[in-house]
Amino acid sequence: MNRYAIVLAVATTLALPFANLEAASGTANWPQYRGPDGDGHSAAKGLPLTWSETNNVKWKTPIHGRAWSSPVIWGNQIWLTTAAEDGRDLFAVCVDQKSGKIVHDLKLFTVEKPQFAHKFNTHGSPTPVIEAGRVYITFGASGTACLDTKSGRVLWERRDLECNHYRGAGSSPILFENLLIMNFDGSDHQFIIALDKKSGKTVWHQKRSIDFKDLDANGKPDSEGDWRKAFATPHIATLDGQPTLISQGAKAVYGYEPRTGKELWRVEERQNHSGSTRPSVGHGLIFVNTGWSQGQILAFRPGKSGEVLDANSTETGSGSLQLAWKSKRNVPKKPSLQLAGDLLFSIDDGGVASCLEAKTGAEVWRERIGGNYSASPLHADGRIYFFSEEGKTAVVEAGRQFKKLAENTLADGFMASPAVSGKALILRTKTHLYRIEE
Repeated sequence: MNRYAIVLAVATTLALPFANLEAASGTANWPQYRGPDGDGHSAAKGLPLTWSETNNVKWKTPIHGRAWSSPVIWGNQIWLTTAAEDGRDLFAVCVDQKSGKIVHDLKLFTVEKPQFAHKFNTHGSPTPVIEAGRVYITFGASGTACLDTKSGRVLWERRDLECNHYRGAGSSPILFENLLIMNFDGSDHQFIIALDKKSGKTVWHQKRSIDFKDLDANGKPDSEGDWRKAFATPHIATLDGQPTLISQGAKAVYGYEPRTGKELWRVEERQNHSGSTRPSVGHGLIFVNTGWSQGQILAFRPGKSGEVLDANSTETGSGSLQLAWKSKRNVPKKPSLQLAGDLLFSIDDGGVASCLEAKTGAEVWRERIGGNYSASPLHADGRIYFFSEEGKTAVVEAGRQFKKLAENTLADGFMASPAVSGKALILRTKTHLYRIEE
């Protein structure tokens, strides 16, 4: 049974294609990076506001290895990946949601010569995606596999997808209909690919169309391909009544037909590379933070086939592909943006939280809450949760006045983004997995 529901767009409103449903057991699923709709929003009520190592911890389970992938949930199972620090051995781990006990600890791949991964990254950073009976695991070019969730048996695998991730893989896969869709943006190859989720066979393969010109933002030669790489996760939205695949690569954000891989439109932002977030959509706009060099938050209206927009041009665009607004202040490099109603929240890597008017980009408030941030925020029950690399979680009101509701600390820091199930937060620190629940 398909547990996702298609949400149709009304007029110019953009809607995400998945509804937040519950499994037959009554346990809410969190099937992918950033949740049921891929937007960091949970409809849960009664999530904990305060916790510590000794308060509101239902269980705490150590996870071996070193990896930043976020947990995903289906029914009573929590899945995540981990890796040996040198990248030679790559694992999938399943944890029982009720007890915190490890159900499966599966070594999926042994890599004879692992690619280089920057010390800030890991060899197990992409988040899995899960559905009834199957979980899809990727480590980028090191291997992708589909597992039976009950037995842990490998149903298919692919180890032939070539890509030099240059600093380590980071893009997470998504599901759409019968397709498993993944970004591969390396220093050598840049493409997006769709595999048949039942067999693992390639359905379509689309190369990035932008002319990189082998230059960095300063016009200097990019001899190693550093300015070709990206780590962003693709996203599906319904635009003008049709599903559209939104995918950020280096120097551009693309719109594709998800069933065929045909490029529809492209927004170029040549001053940036290493885009590492997942786009947000709403109010007829697509929101994206662009990358690492001179990052911007862009808000643009989606285009029609063949349209191209230069985000740094003085022109707002022609045709339907139009730039609504952009902001260069306190732009996050790693945490995704968080849309909540008419407001767009963000946390930059250095701990400055912001609230902007989603439709106009006008600043509502901006506050330094401290710490360093890689994990994406969570919006639930009128609150925004920010998870720091030092292990602090700041909870603020999702409103027009800055109001800190709580500040909580766990022993190790957060690199992974949160998951939600029922009234519980499922949080992965650098060393453990927690169930936080009142």
